[in-house]
Amino acid sequence: MNDHSSIQKDSSQIQDVELAVSRWLRVGVVISAAVIILGLVLFFISGNSGYPADYYPHNLPEIFSGTIQLKPYAVITTGLILLILTPVLRVAISIWVFVREGDKLYVIITSIVLFILIVSLALGKA
Repeated sequence: MNDHSSIQKDSSQIQDVELAVSRWLRVGVVISAAVIILGLVLFFISGNSGYPADYYPHNLPEIFSGTIQLKPYAVITTGLILLILTPVLRVAISIWVFVREGDKLYVIITSIVLFILIVSLALGKA
């Protein structure tokens, strides 16, 4: 009987974690979609990207500076960056969950996955 209640507790914890992670994914997607829509609205209102012809920001400081200035292209790009980072956040949350559960093997595996994601994002720019 004790094993059965332990299994139910583990199942309940797993379900709670899955719900929390799915909420974060939903929040990330909704925020990124809202930012992209804002950029599109700004683009349709202004009729231009906010930058001179044939120029687009290529690094994060330029993109975020343009977003603060509400330049449509920069705002849309920021929304896309947020969308790309949403699953990365999911992996980071998973590490935190595994640390709380004391599951060292999954902490190591998920940390390696997060490292690979970060390196691939950094190298993708190059």
